[in-house]
Amino acid sequence: MSQSKDGLLTDEKGVCTCWWHGGDPEYRRYHDEEWGRPVSDDVRLFEKICLEGFQAGLSWLTILRKRENFRAAFHGFEPAKVACMDERDVEELLQNKGIVRHKGKINSTINNAQQALKLQEEFGSLAAYFWQWEPAANTRPAKATYENIAKIAQTEVSKQLSKDLKKRGWSFVGPTTVYAFMQAMGLVNDHLEGCSIRSVALEARRDFIKPTKRDKHK
Repeated sequence: MSQSKDGLLTDEKGVCTCWWHGGDPEYRRYHDEEWGRPVSDDVRLFEKICLEGFQAGLSWLTILRKRENFRAAFHGFEPAKVACMDERDVEELLQNKGIVRHKGKINSTINNAQQALKLQEEFGSLAAYFWQWEPAANTRPAKATYENIAKIAQTEVSKQLSKDLKKRGWSFVGPTTVYAFMQAMGLVNDHLEGCSIRSVALEARRDFIKPTKRDKHK
């Protein structure tokens, strides 16, 4: 693969994609098939924000390669099941070489599952909570160029979301972690102009029905 100055990688078939997967096959599949597509499934949303927390200080590729191990360790990231994990489970996970053995992050995942259940009760779903934070179009870069996108690590919205989550008892949800979550789950489309997947992600967002808070009394 060759990389141009505008941050696009061109493969042997002449297909252009964002630079950050570096041509690694597993990372490329993640870029092509997942990243930036809108997600409304609570399990996937919870999984992703937890794994972004585990990524802190590491690369996403490291986490991606361990994702199936994480799923097995944390009951498929079903919040209700993770919320019931106890100290014995934590000690077992600290011996699990297939995941990142960081006690603080493991405990955080269990705590965040407990907080996720409260959000589901309040909003009807995690999706309804998270999608209310989708940034307005006029707050986004006019063009998704390498120069504009590569420098964004956090935004005002990700700072606000991070602050709100922390106020609600979540941990390992700093504004940079939260922005990476927003990028991955399609709340923003940071595929570069010229990336073959950008239009696919845009179409997926056009077809996407944005989740809204459900009235639990109905």
